[in-house]
Amino acid sequence: MSTVRFTRGAALALAAATTVFLLPACSSDAEPDKAGTFYGPSQTLGHGTVRTYATVDGDGNPTAVGVRMSETALDGLPTEDAVPPAMSMIDFPDQAAQTPFDSVMLNWNSHGHDPAPLFGKPHFDVHFDMVDMAAMDAISPADPQFAARAERLPDPKYTPQDYVTPPGPPIAQQAVPGMGVHMLDGSAMPIPGQYNFEQIFINGSWNGTYTFMEPMITREWLLTKPTLQQQIKQPQAYQKTGYYPTTYSVHFDDAAKEYDIQLGSLTHREQS
Repeated sequence: MSTVRFTRGAALALAAATTVFLLPACSSDAEPDKAGTFYGPSQTLGHGTVRTYATVDGDGNPTAVGVRMSETALDGLPTEDAVPPAMSMIDFPDQAAQTPFDSVMLNWNSHGHDPAPLFGKPHFDVHFDMVDMAAMDAISPADPQFAARAERLPDPKYTPQDYVTPPGPPIAQQAVPGMGVHMLDGSAMPIPGQYNFEQIFINGSWNGTYTFMEPMITREWLLTKPTLQQQIKQPQAYQKTGYYPTTYSVHFDDAAKEYDIQLGSLTHREQS
């Protein structure tokens, strides 16, 4: 009888030991948590730096992309307009690969740009480009098809709700070399003499392709360390599959001493 009890106890002890031994092996098969914010290479801007980032969830899917400028980046900027304007081309980290964005083209316009009655204040153009740098560089008046490519707007289903080319000159004359055709929200079109430019969200295209999203933000407004979040108007369909932003925000991170310009709440969309 005592032998039976010993054997049973030994069996239970062995089973418990085996269970303890097996648990780490099971947990090692679990996928690691991939959540975090990852940064691209930084570049000098003013007396500070600028860099891109991508935030991903535990499965590695992107939830936000953005640009961070150090507080000192707003000091020491050129005060005379260069031709073309001072520009930085900044790559995204690999974690942004599932988004439509290739890189950020950041322009500093020390005296604003045309149309001056609307956008004449010193400001940043922050292009979240959806085509590569070579494609943007190829947008040139030297191209014999420049006017035709400018006038070839995307199918309306790919254009964000309410966005239109501004009234005035023909579209080909509005096209900007190295950028393309800019579109504004027609439901809130800025009116010269009545518009106080602080920030605005623009979309852009070239040769039938939706090519960029662009916050334009004045230096003066950024210096107030604002907090802004708004919805991004969406198209009915998407030209390629990826995670697209549904919100746009600007804020100052007191802990990091950085301005954060973010396209967030990324949502997966299928090409259609």
